[in-house]
Amino acid sequence: MGLKFAKMHGLGNDFMVVDAISQRFAPSAERVRALADRHLGVGFDQLLLVERPTRADVLFRYRIFNADGSEVGNCGNGARCFARFVYDSGLTDQRQIPVETASGRMVLYVEDNGWVRVDMGTPRFSPSSLPMTMPTEQARYRIEVAGQSVEVGAVSVGNPHVLVRVASVDEAPVETLGPALESHPLFPERVNVGFAEVVNRQQVKLRVYERGAGETLACGTGAVAAMVILRRWGLVDEVVEITLPGGALRIAWSGAPDEPVWMSGPATWVYTAELCDG
Repeated sequence: MGLKFAKMHGLGNDFMVVDAISQRFAPSAERVRALADRHLGVGFDQLLLVERPTRADVLFRYRIFNADGSEVGNCGNGARCFARFVYDSGLTDQRQIPVETASGRMVLYVEDNGWVRVDMGTPRFSPSSLPMTMPTEQARYRIEVAGQSVEVGAVSVGNPHVLVRVASVDEAPVETLGPALESHPLFPERVNVGFAEVVNRQQVKLRVYERGAGETLACGTGAVAAMVILRRWGLVDEVVEITLPGGALRIAWSGAPDEPVWMSGPATWVYTAELCDG
């Protein structure tokens, strides 16, 4: 019997989702890269695995692999798809779904309108949390990269992000500055790079260059990172609509350092299938 899986997306950020509880699946990095190939494989931004938990206070273990085969700690769009997958597939009848990730425990809520609300945890601004080889924490950092001096904010929301404020996301240098910052020596584990245009205090436009994937149509943790950095800079209110190329997410954060960030948005099934070779 082959490997059964689902193809899902959150605002165009697409995933291969595998139930690794009812079937055995422990992919190598090489296997993930082969499956991620959009011509010769399934094609996806990230692979999501549903596994049995290793702790008593959660229902599932949630694992995330980038298209390049690297495993990462968190993915907001993936978390919403994960919640819809386990709920719609009958793996749980609970609408409040605690899961464990490589970054810690998180709770997913399946809402009546089909959206999923995610407790994304508390943001961490210390350089060591990303990690980032800066000696002290700052609200804004000046980085020399690609022959220019760029001002960024930095935060860990389960994975590392920096944010560049731009006048227009349509004209943002995502293709050049994105990979240059992603692999900058300041970030020994690489970093995700957001480019944000502040429309007003309740609306932001965003593009994200994801480490290991390149620019994607949407990035949930990128939207969270953009909101908390912009809120720290005093530019947005407590609830913000973040519009990415694939659609909009609602992000809410009080601004208190010990309060969690909440993300709400859709998760969409595309198809279910079975790989012939397992």
